[in-house]
Amino acid sequence: MSQYALATATRPGRPRVIPRAASAAAPRDEILNVAAELFVNRGFAATSTRDIAEKVGIRQASLYYHFAGKPGILAELLELSVRPSLEKVERIELGCPADVPEAALYLLALVDADTLATVPHNIGKLYRMPDVRNSEVFEEFQPALQELTDAYGRLGAGVVSGPVAATVSMDQLGGLLIQVVEVVIRIRSRGEDVTPAQTRAIAATCLRICGAPQERVVRATTTADDLLWNAWGVGADLMRRSDAR
Repeated sequence: MSQYALATATRPGRPRVIPRAASAAAPRDEILNVAAELFVNRGFAATSTRDIAEKVGIRQASLYYHFAGKPGILAELLELSVRPSLEKVERIELGCPADVPEAALYLLALVDADTLATVPHNIGKLYRMPDVRNSEVFEEFQPALQELTDAYGRLGAGVVSGPVAATVSMDQLGGLLIQVVEVVIRIRSRGEDVTPAQTRAIAATCLRICGAPQERVVRATTTADDLLWNAWGVGADLMRRSDAR
């Protein structure tokens, strides 16, 4: 089971307009998946609820049974790009040993990179699109994005070297680290899959940007691996790739 699976709904949808191949996904999930594809490829403003409903194979009225409109769909998709990472911040901060603070930042970056690598249709692209950024939905999404930036800044401040700390604030550091992780979005935009080796390299790069020496990077990765595979038992999930694109 993918930890990034879309939320399911218990209410059944109305009959389809256009027969489709059998799908195990709930109607709400199908709507989100199709909307993600259309928003990313066509743009949010250029996609109508009718476009989404037709591609899903349901009546437009049935779409409104699950969502009030396009803004609600967009809000859910934006949340999917950050929610898995935010939900793990507290566990990471409480679970990592105090003598290896680098492991916490490494794990956050690893989880976040994996989230962006596996969410459907590279939806991380959405908050770079002008029609999304200028929407009221994006304004409401900003606190969640800022919360994640703050977590990066907080964990980065715990490992940053003196020279780096003298040049950037904690908020600037958080923004810089999040931008490093978002290279995943650009890789996927080229039509390439992001491998587990790449997400690990991205996480390690976050430590190096903070000025961590190589021996601390190595210790952080070793500590993180031990937590993922032994203490938390989720290492396999982070190594798994979703087929949803």
